[in-house]
Amino acid sequence: MQINRLFEIVYMLFNKKTVTARELAQHFEVSQRTIYRDIETLSQAGIPIYTNKGKGGGISILPQFVLNKSVLSDVEQNDILSALQGLNALNIPNIDPVLSKLGALFNKNNTSWIDVNFSHWGSDDSEIEKFMSLKHAILNKKVIMFDYYSSYGEKLTRSVEPLKLVFKGRGWYLYGYCRLKKDTRMFKITRIRNLLTSDEVFNRDIPEDIWSPSENTGNRGDIITLVMKIDAQLTYRLYDEFQPENISRNDDGSFTVTTSMPENEWVYGYIMSYGEYAEVIEPTHIKDIIVSKYKKALKKYL
Repeated sequence: MQINRLFEIVYMLFNKKTVTARELAQHFEVSQRTIYRDIETLSQAGIPIYTNKGKGGGISILPQFVLNKSVLSDVEQNDILSALQGLNALNIPNIDPVLSKLGALFNKNNTSWIDVNFSHWGSDDSEIEKFMSLKHAILNKKVIMFDYYSSYGEKLTRSVEPLKLVFKGRGWYLYGYCRLKKDTRMFKITRIRNLLTSDEVFNRDIPEDIWSPSENTGNRGDIITLVMKIDAQLTYRLYDEFQPENISRNDDGSFTVTTSMPENEWVYGYIMSYGEYAEVIEPTHIKDIIVSKYKKALKKYL
């Protein structure tokens, strides 16, 4: 009990700078004599605590002192606070008090440097609620059920053991074990509908590398090297969607993009989203597929 009280006294001194023995005694419901004994114990332990008498006086700690400077470097302290800020942005409960205490102990300002919003532009609060439900199911290992729309427009009801929320390639995904497919899968969260959390608890370990091909066989096609020529009018998209080293400027002002993608219906639709401003150079069979799709689309308007 005394150790806990000693720690909290140090924290209060970091936080309030100066506090009277009476205030400490009332807070801990002990006598002022006990508080003075605690202060003496802390001083003997090397904590630079001092007292000032008179009006405005009280018990203080040297402002330059950092409690665990010998244990954690300045960089490590910043890393810890940054990680906690990230958790706080994800609405993980009870992070604020920890941030406040560690910020005081490390003698650092608690600067808010990150904010995260799980919803996409134009969505309502239901998207955020969906993420909170998924987080609850993952942390409590609860089986979930939902309707899911595949890349082919197929709607199936899935029963899933949720393992992790991940962000990849400009999109949020749920990684989990699908009982329907009897394998792990990545589910794009914007395609999840009618999410329900059951009372059933599961027990499953997360694979070390969830991005390995063996963990994603049901979600990807063969990886191809895609080369496209894109007009200058679409420059604003290029640097949002590709790495600068994958983009080269042509003499006519257009761009050539070289990238690796899984070949599936999604990538065909992605290429076509550039409309008249993109031309597939390689592979030639992808070029033929896009031509065929444009011809079929054109028939609908003739």
